[in-house]
Amino acid sequence: MAWRIGARRIEAVRVGSRLRGSLADTAPLRESPAFRRLWISQLCSSFGAQMTTIAVLFQVWQSTGSAAWTGAIGLAQAVPLIAFGLFAGALADRLDRRRYYLVCTVGQGACSALLATQALLGTFPVVAVLLVVAAQSVFGAGSSPTARTFLPRLVRTEHLGAALALNRIAFQASMMVGPAIGGLVVAGVGIGGCYLIDALSFGAAFYGAFRLPRAVSAMSAEAAPRPGLRGVADGLSYLMHTAPVRGALLTDLATTVLTMPVSLFPLLNAERFGGNPRTLGLFLAAIAVGGVTASVFSGTFTRLPRPGAVMLLGSTVWGAALLTLGLVSNAWLGLACLAVAGAADTLAVVSRSTVVQLNTPDEMLGRVAAAEQIAGQAGPELGNLRAGLTAAATSGAAALVSGGVLCLAALAVIMVKTPELREFTRPTAVEPPQPVSVAGEPVGAA
Repeated sequence: MAWRIGARRIEAVRVGSRLRGSLADTAPLRESPAFRRLWISQLCSSFGAQMTTIAVLFQVWQSTGSAAWTGAIGLAQAVPLIAFGLFAGALADRLDRRRYYLVCTVGQGACSALLATQALLGTFPVVAVLLVVAAQSVFGAGSSPTARTFLPRLVRTEHLGAALALNRIAFQASMMVGPAIGGLVVAGVGIGGCYLIDALSFGAAFYGAFRLPRAVSAMSAEAAPRPGLRGVADGLSYLMHTAPVRGALLTDLATTVLTMPVSLFPLLNAERFGGNPRTLGLFLAAIAVGGVTASVFSGTFTRLPRPGAVMLLGSTVWGAALLTLGLVSNAWLGLACLAVAGAADTLAVVSRSTVVQLNTPDEMLGRVAAAEQIAGQAGPELGNLRAGLTAAATSGAAALVSGGVLCLAALAVIMVKTPELREFTRPTAVEPPQPVSVAGEPVGAA
């Protein structure tokens, strides 16, 4: 009898160990105060941004009643990223990255304050709202890739995947809560409340950036990129000749441009929930529920040796889930499809960033991160435009199904043509953390 009890205890310990191993690795938050501050500040600003997403969608839909116009929101955000993204990345590789990030953060906050002002004093024309959204996207073209260059200086190499997964948890948590609260705020006090909260959230983002260690900006003169178009051309050349990075970005473009569904949410909300603003946020929240769930259990895939293969798997499930969303008519079953898509998206995004970071030297990080941002942010906005125009010409279901089919076909081509992506194996060597400090505080301090 005693040996049976002992065996059960041993088995319980093994099960508990496996469960802990599947959960998100929080070591970067525990070991790096600078990363912890940056993570919290980005969580706050992401929460505000998600509320603004709902406010802009609702304002444009109320003014026009057109899926094509809600798709144009994506165009307003994508054009600046495409036009200025690589130049902004080159600047991040040449300038003091910390100061550059602070300037871009202030610019984003000012745009949110302008949106709040127009909502409180009198509604702008739709075109003017889109112009402010585009201006905010210009500053975002600089802030997002710069923030990605900080991670290798703030966390250990073996914790890079865990840090990326934690960033994803923050984004998905804000995506899950922000839109739902945004819908309530719009229904209760109007769109101006969402815009004002977003503007205030950039105060936290500024604080997190201001407290970054000085060494996140360190770069030798020899490693600095060439100025102007030559530096951008060097970055593009690196992308084209580094197969894992090229394949990762192409995979992301295939999934986002062909299947992004956000511009269809007002239409789907009108068809399935009667157009109630309180339920509009449920569509983004459903994606976030799946994403947060996958992020919480990110230990199951961040420790796997082949992040490229994980990315391809997640992208395939994403495309299939959105195709299914176009085929089902039940509102709650459709939300379940979005939750599955959100979980798959987390696998794809975290694995993509891991592939990109591990295949890019520090002197190229700004430009490569800018290209990743174009794929990861401008791609979805172009996808929203595609979906809106397709739905306006046909139907929401046709836009979802056609996009899903094209996405799965494109992924099949990438898998065959880029074996370096699916076979890439992350290095197992462990590097000691760099002794970075700010005001006497070591990065590795508890």
